[in-house]
Amino acid sequence: MKKFVLATLIAAALTGCAADDPNKRTKTGAAVGAAAGALLGYAVDDGTGGVVAGAAVGALAGAGVGRYMDNQQREFEQALADEQARNELQIQQLENETLKIDIASEVSFDFDSASLKSAFTPTLNKVADVLQRYPKTVIHVVGHTDSVGSESYNQRLSERRAQSVADYLASHGVERSRLYATGRGELEPRATNETEAGRQLNRRVELFVKPIVEGQESEAYQAP
Repeated sequence: MKKFVLATLIAAALTGCAADDPNKRTKTGAAVGAAAGALLGYAVDDGTGGVVAGAAVGALAGAGVGRYMDNQQREFEQALADEQARNELQIQQLENETLKIDIASEVSFDFDSASLKSAFTPTLNKVADVLQRYPKTVIHVVGHTDSVGSESYNQRLSERRAQSVADYLASHGVERSRLYATGRGELEPRATNETEAGRQLNRRVELFVKPIVEGQESEAYQAP
């Protein structure tokens, strides 16, 4: 019964969030939080207003998640505007309040190397600076390669590159406990490996910045 009530509340709440609303993410978070909070209040209601208290707490937490991630995205876009203009990286928001920063390997690593290019470290300094101001997030660093070379070699290279980025961020103020590095090798191409242009798109490092949400803390630590 409680699950049905929660689903009904969330569905009703989301119906009120316009698809083209620029504040959709914040409002959606608030709506879902309010629905979850209301159900929590219902579950512990002792007849003294527990439902109201639960709803209020849920709504605040929900809206807070959206605002927190919206503000963080805004700071990333401001700090990395030059890099975006040069197509060195892309910043996007995902449906689950996660921010994704997609970094081209050509600007971050030399060919067949897991050592960061010195010219790219100022960009990572900016990333680290923003991440330090938003400590309620977990950062997943994921490395990818093209299909040139053996699958096992590409897997190791992607892991080493992801670890290099994570190590650099940790050495510049981001708590290591927030950083998780992994490699996907050649397994997740986003373009064909039959052309140089496609292989260039496939060689990349992605940063997934996931919020730590009260009551759902473990989800932030799950691989994207």
